[in-house]
Amino acid sequence: MLLGTWNLENLFRPGGPSGPTDKTAYEAKLAALAETVSALDPSLLGVQEIGDPAALDDLAGMLDGDWHTAVSQHADDRGIRVGFLSRLDLEVLADVEAFPPKLRPVQGDDAGRQVSATGRGLFAVRVVSRAIALDAAVCHLKSKLLTYPGGRFQPRDEGERARVGAYALYRRTAEAATLRALADQLLDGEGRSRDVAVLGDLNDEAAAATTQILLGPPGSELGTPGHGRPDKGDATRLWNVAPLIPAERRFSRVNFGRRELIDHVLLSHRLTGRVVATGEAGTGLPEDTAAPALPSVGADPQERRDAAGSDHAPVWIRFQP
Repeated sequence: MLLGTWNLENLFRPGGPSGPTDKTAYEAKLAALAETVSALDPSLLGVQEIGDPAALDDLAGMLDGDWHTAVSQHADDRGIRVGFLSRLDLEVLADVEAFPPKLRPVQGDDAGRQVSATGRGLFAVRVVSRAIALDAAVCHLKSKLLTYPGGRFQPRDEGERARVGAYALYRRTAEAATLRALADQLLDGEGRSRDVAVLGDLNDEAAAATTQILLGPPGSELGTPGHGRPDKGDATRLWNVAPLIPAERRFSRVNFGRRELIDHVLLSHRLTGRVVATGEAGTGLPEDTAAPALPSVGADPQERRDAAGSDHAPVWIRFQP
């Protein structure tokens, strides 16, 4: 079974403000995406940047066999949202945007606008087969690529850059806390006996504070001395599979020429045990031996609106259920 996450980069049908400008570019994008999905052959793939839900259906229609799709009802100001592409039937469990109780709104801009919900919905489903029952949440946290007032991609001065960067970090932190609350619902204190996954574009690397919020109690992360030592935290922890990815391929995006792993797969105790014992993890395509060939992205996402494929590599795990 292959479980993964992939940011599809502006999956809109042609004609919108963010998607391909014409049918030719759209068909080239779909063809490139379909080639990668077919090579991965995932049982369940969390996806981000779905602009038109119908475009995800278009992608599914290009794949061999029967595929199922489900998307969040909560899109951001640009119209993008998260969803799932699966070979298994999808049962929707949650579609969350409001911050959890006790988490107050955060400042969103210079005018003091208060933000009390995630930019994109946090979406959870259940898939069931003869071998496994898996609950999975997919997310797309606040971007590090900043947009300034008036739609600018460059600040007027460094003070504005710092402030807008802080607003983005406030939001990403609150969104991570909201996602952790959803994970708590899925785990329900039974992580040792439940298969639960959190998938998505966290817009930061494994050691970032916002990513660490999602892990729960510290002490047994993969690659640490505490891993493999059972304790009561195993019931609520999530484990990031990043250490299982070969170091030379441990990145999912190239930002201003720098490789970074910002897309992540987090697993419950029961599911992690299956992966460590029987599976593998990676980015790009499983059969590749070289690092995925990704474009280097800059500050303006509009520069790639007619590009085929995606500016992210998929991140995945394979295991025997």
